[in-house]
Amino acid sequence: MELGLRNKIALVAGSSSGLGEAVARSLAAEGASLVICARSKEKLEKVKAEIVQASSVEVLAVAADLSTKSGVEQVLLESLDKFGHVDILVNNSGGPPAAKFEDTTSEMWEQAANLLLMSAVNLTRGVLPGMKERSWGRIINITSIAVKQPVENLILSNSVRAAVTGFARTLANEVAEYGITVNNVLPGYTRTQRLDYLAQNAAEKNGISKAEAFQKWESDIPMGRVGEPHEFAAFVTFLASEKASYMTGQSIAVDGGFIRSLL
Repeated sequence: MELGLRNKIALVAGSSSGLGEAVARSLAAEGASLVICARSKEKLEKVKAEIVQASSVEVLAVAADLSTKSGVEQVLLESLDKFGHVDILVNNSGGPPAAKFEDTTSEMWEQAANLLLMSAVNLTRGVLPGMKERSWGRIINITSIAVKQPVENLILSNSVRAAVTGFARTLANEVAEYGITVNNVLPGYTRTQRLDYLAQNAAEKNGISKAEAFQKWESDIPMGRVGEPHEFAAFVTFLASEKASYMTGQSIAVDGGFIRSLL
């Protein structure tokens, strides 16, 4: 299927590893030029070299901390200087620490809000005017199954990612007339470094092995296994495409059936 992504410009946040990296690779495979960004310059340069070799697209790598306003401004400045505009924005970041409410501090809440919510708000603010001018754009937020079915011991993620959902759903109505779609994609248990961290945390908390933590999750997933990053990335790539032009304001899980709700 031709997705109409060739020569589009995609900015993928948190793309030095995990789901962000998988999304960047998938978009590049469809011919999109990329801005990849994360904190680690070394990891970004490695991903950039591999994508260029595999897909022969233009890739700009920007090392920046997107939880800070200055980091967002740096990414936007370099992106617009290089490409002139951004067609596709994928808001993504690592998750905040696992914790129960009484183990959190005010600083932890502020950090989580900056990492998950304000990074998405500020990146969107930077690319939206150009999307409106061209009457075309895709804004995709990578959130979590936690926004529909809260995950134990993840109160920071459960709370702040839900705020991203409210932001996106409201924005979707405001910009739909300009040919811009805004959607959220909810990864379930997917094989990433973040999942390894959560498995280790669950193992220590419950007095089990990391392998047993994985087995517990897999037993709760109808498909009987955790997901792979490329499976998640394939759906994000579809949402970024011309083919998804009539989908907006949605929060869609890629979770192997884990969420049990009807909606």
